[in-house]
Amino acid sequence: MQTSHVDRNHVDVVIIGGGMVGASLAIGLRNTLPESISIAVIEAVALSDDAPAGWQPSYDARSTALSEGTRRIFEALGVWQHIDQNAEPITDIHVSDRGHTGITRIKAEEHRVPALGYVVDNSWLGQILVSAVQERDGIDWLCPVSVKELTPEESGMIVALDTGKSLKAELVILADGGRSGLTRTLGIDIDESQYGQTAIVTNITPARHHQSVAYERFTDEGPMALLPRHNGDCALVWTMPEALAEERLQLVEDDFLAELQDRFGYRLGRFCKVGERFSYPLSLKQSREQVRTGLVVLGNAAHSLHPVAGQGFNLSLRDTQALADVLGAAGQQGQPLGGLDLLLSYVKGRQQDQHQTIGFSDKVVSLFSNDSLVLAGARNAGLLGMGLLFPVRDWFARQAMGLNR
Repeated sequence: MQTSHVDRNHVDVVIIGGGMVGASLAIGLRNTLPESISIAVIEAVALSDDAPAGWQPSYDARSTALSEGTRRIFEALGVWQHIDQNAEPITDIHVSDRGHTGITRIKAEEHRVPALGYVVDNSWLGQILVSAVQERDGIDWLCPVSVKELTPEESGMIVALDTGKSLKAELVILADGGRSGLTRTLGIDIDESQYGQTAIVTNITPARHHQSVAYERFTDEGPMALLPRHNGDCALVWTMPEALAEERLQLVEDDFLAELQDRFGYRLGRFCKVGERFSYPLSLKQSREQVRTGLVVLGNAAHSLHPVAGQGFNLSLRDTQALADVLGAAGQQGQPLGGLDLLLSYVKGRQQDQHQTIGFSDKVVSLFSNDSLVLAGARNAGLLGMGLLFPVRDWFARQAMGLNR
């Protein structure tokens, strides 16, 4: 991959972070902003042509469930036809609660869509997005380059780089992930609620083909998801108490698969193989500020959600689409891109979707991670009711597809 470096000291829009959110925004902005407005993406991690190892953390060994709404956004960006080559459609979602009879099945054909969502390996998604950024004229890709300091000025931000160079930007967009150190140095407070859970993420080979079915399974330990991958394997997200996750990460393959089989059951037959296992502590994080004059906080730096509901990246991509639209309209009219009133209009337009999606994700996790007998009975009745009542099932499906907006 080629790395470009701006020679000028001024860039109109600087995006810090070249992961899935930052790269998607760069493509969107290049589609909406006038050609005269310059864009730079600063990525700290060197990228490799030959393997995901050593890639930007956004492009690691995990998979991401893309909603139908996300597919439409990527189609508008002109990249879906490439992503689709290795995307597995979800035509069916099977929701169950371990130890209880309540089951719900949501089918794409029932809701008149080709798929309820799509599962894509992060490494493949990264190759497509980064290539699209690098192929666009008018986007400078600075990699590997780190930002050492951000200094607000009256008319923008000074971005100090580890190369010894500084850029002056009218607008800086922080898309550097949930562990963003720059938000802390800028004094942006983060509200964080710990779930007391860890997610084990890996790939599983079952004896039976998944048939494009995604499984959401709720247990007394926490929820799990098995998502269909394009090669017939399944991507596993298995949440549980932190101490239990540490124990299971140390298990040999056969013992790990036996524990998983006990919690999931045999709907996919016997589990035959497990890939490399990774673990991630889980919490709900929300930035108290998403904009300041000359600054936008985006992606996991703005809000980081529990992964089982599959809403985090899809919500962030809707944020990038809205931001690209707002900035594009302002740029076409010659308005300052870093103006606080303009950026506040973006936040106002996103409040309802963010509040609804974050609330949906958090409540689902809280309800289905509790072993209370009262709650167990309530959620079992809820799953039974959802299976019988199409309007309820349709609302849930549209929420999962990112279409209830």
